[in-house]
Amino acid sequence: MERSMKNVLVVACGFLLLFTAYGGLQNLQSSLYSEHGLGVATLSTLYGSVLLSSMFLPPILIKKCGCKWTIVGSMCCYVVFSLGNFHANWYTLIPTSILLGLGAAPLWSAQCTYLTVIGNLQAEKVGKLGKDVVNQYFGIFFLIFQSSGVWGNLISSLVFGKMSMQDAIPDEQLMSCGAKDCLMGPSATNTTHHPSQQLIYTLLGIYTSSGVLAILLVAVFLEPVKDKLENEGETRSRPLWSTLLSTFMLFRDKRLCLLMFLPVYSGFQQGFLSGEYTKSYVTCALGIRFVGYVMICFSAMTALCSLLYGKISKYTGRITLYVLGAAIHFSCIVVCLLWHPNPAQLPVFFVLSGLWGMADAVWQTQNNVLFGVLFEENKEPAFANYRLGEAVGFVIAFGYSSFLCVSTKLYILLGVLSVAMVSYGTVEYREYKVLAAEEKNQAEEEGTKM
Repeated sequence: MERSMKNVLVVACGFLLLFTAYGGLQNLQSSLYSEHGLGVATLSTLYGSVLLSSMFLPPILIKKCGCKWTIVGSMCCYVVFSLGNFHANWYTLIPTSILLGLGAAPLWSAQCTYLTVIGNLQAEKVGKLGKDVVNQYFGIFFLIFQSSGVWGNLISSLVFGKMSMQDAIPDEQLMSCGAKDCLMGPSATNTTHHPSQQLIYTLLGIYTSSGVLAILLVAVFLEPVKDKLENEGETRSRPLWSTLLSTFMLFRDKRLCLLMFLPVYSGFQQGFLSGEYTKSYVTCALGIRFVGYVMICFSAMTALCSLLYGKISKYTGRITLYVLGAAIHFSCIVVCLLWHPNPAQLPVFFVLSGLWGMADAVWQTQNNVLFGVLFEENKEPAFANYRLGEAVGFVIAFGYSSFLCVSTKLYILLGVLSVAMVSYGTVEYREYKVLAAEEKNQAEEEGTKM
C-alpha cells in the first residue's frame, strides 16, 4: 500500500474512534441533560469556544507543532470532555466543553491541511490533477469517519436498550412534538424514563476508551508531513503576528466572504439535527433509546454518500452535487414543518434522517474540497475560516434552541440554505468568468505566435 494512502487510513481511523465517542455524546446531550437547558447550553458553549479558537489557534499550532501533533493534542481535549460527563453539572460540562472547543478548530484544520498536502504531493508523483486526488482522499476519509456515527449511536442504543420497556407515549406529549414544540407543552424529553446512572457510566467508559485509542493510533502510526512551501523555507520566516492574522487577512478575498455561508449553513443543519430532531422528534415521540438507531441511519447514509460523491464528482462536477444537496435538505425541512411525529409512523423517522445524511455528505466532502482547491496557497487560514463559519452556525443554532419554536428554527434553516446557495452560485459564476477570460487570452497569445 502506498504511504500516502496508509496515512489517509490512519487519520480516518483515528477520527473514527474519536468521533464514535464524541458524536454519540453530542446527539444525547439535549436529551440526557434537558434540565434547565444544560445540554444545549453545553453544546452552545462548546461551539462558541470553537468560534474563538478558529480565529487564532489553527495557523499557529500547525506552524509550530505540525499537522500530526496538532491532531494528537487536540484529540486529548475531546477525551477530557468525555471524562467531564461522568459527573455532569454546570461546573464540569461547561469548562470541559470550552476545552474541547479550543481543540476542535485546530484538529479539523490540521486534518484538512494534512489530506490536502499529501493529496497534492501524491498527484505530483503520479501525474494526476491535484484536486482529483484530494477529492478521492477526502471521500475515503469521510466514508470511514462518518461511519463513527453508526458505531457511536449503536453503542448508545445497545446500552440504553437495557432500560425497562416504556409505557405508551401520552397523546398530550405527542401533540407538542415536532414543529409544534414551543417549550410550553408537556416535556418533550420523556424524562420519566431517564437512563440509570449505571447505564450512563457504562456508556461513558466505552466512549472514553475509544478516544484514548484514537490518540495512541495517530501518535504511533501517522507520519509527519510538511507542505512543499515549508520545505523550501518560505513560511518559516513569517512572523508570529502574520500567522495569527492570516485567518482574518484571507477575508480580503471576496470569494471567501461569499463562501462563508456554506460552512455557516453546515453548522446550522448539523445543530438542528443533533439538538432539535433528536429531542423534539425522536425522543419526544419514540423515547431516548431510539435516538441512536435513528442517527445510525443518518451516519450510514452520510458515510456511503461521501465515498460516492468523492468518486463521481469528477464526472458530475461540484455544482450538480451542491444542487442535489440543497434540493434534498429543502424537501426535508418542508416535511419537518408539515409532519406530526407519531410512533405509528416509525419508518418516517429513519427515512428523514437518511435523506438528511445524503445531503450532509455534500456539505462535508464538497465544502472541504472547495476550500482546499480555491485557497490552495492559504490552506491553514482557509480551513480555519471554514471551521469558524461552521462554529457560528452551531453557536446560533444551539444558542436559540431554548427560546424559539421548532417551526421558527426550520424557517431560519430554510433562509440560511437559500442565502448559502445564492452566494455559492455567485462564486462559481465568478470562477467561470475568470477561467473563460484566461482561456481567451491564451488563445489570443497562441494566435499571435502563429
